[in-house]
This record gives sequence, structure tokens and C-alpha cells, in this order.
Amino acid sequence: QVQLMESGGGSVQAGGSLLLSCKVSELTYMWISYPMGWFRQAPGKEREGVAAIASGGPTFYADSVKGRFTISKSDTKGTLYLQMNSLKPEDTAIYYCAGGFLGGGDRFRLHPTKYSTSGQGTQVTVSS
Repeated sequence: QVQLMESGGGSVQAGGSLLLSCKVSELTYMWISYPMGWFRQAPGKEREGVAAIASGGPTFYADSVKGRFTISKSDTKGTLYLQMNSLKPEDTAIYYCAGGFLGGGDRFRLHPTKYSTSGQGTQVTVSS
């Protein structure tokens, strides 16, 4: 059963913007109140952390996206967002949202293996 559903991916030129959304299902609605994150995987590369948001609202970003990407969420809508600006060709990847943080502290917020579930992903392609 799908618990996390990403949307908003697409193809853009370098410098463009995209807004990704991740809808939490009714069964896992409580996850939106807990730490969640965005991850990405490019062809031939390992999945990497992009951004994460903690329960109280603190955010965490990979160095490669700081100042360009913004993670946010709406508890009432049960939706996690990733606003991506100034996109670069190297941002091309499948983007996944993840929930069910397994704990361990802030140093694990961007570790893909520290979340119990991720969605099916949405493709983002940035052309030069």
C-alpha cells in the first residue's frame, strides 16, 4: 500500500525551478508530524540526502543544495514539499521523500537508511 506519494517532477532548463510534493497517506498521516526528508538518486550513483525537516521545524540540507532548495511541510494537508530553485544539470535524479525516521540524532537526518519508508520517486531532469 502506497504510504508516500511524490509529485511535481519534470524537465526544466538550468536556472529553472520546480516544487516537489509528497502526500502522506491516511494510514501514515502522523508521519507528517515527525522528521521527514527528501533524497535523490542519479543513474549509477548511490541515494543521497537532500533535505530533512525535524519535528520542531529545524531543517537540514546537503551542502550541494544549500541556498537553492527549501524543505517545508503542511501538517493540515499532510504534505511535505521541496522547493527547488536555480536548478543545475547535476540535480538531475529521481527524488524520493521518506518518513518513519529511525532516530539517532541530527547527524542522521540526511541518511537514507535512517528512514523506514520512501515513496516511488519522481523524476527531475535539468538540461543545460
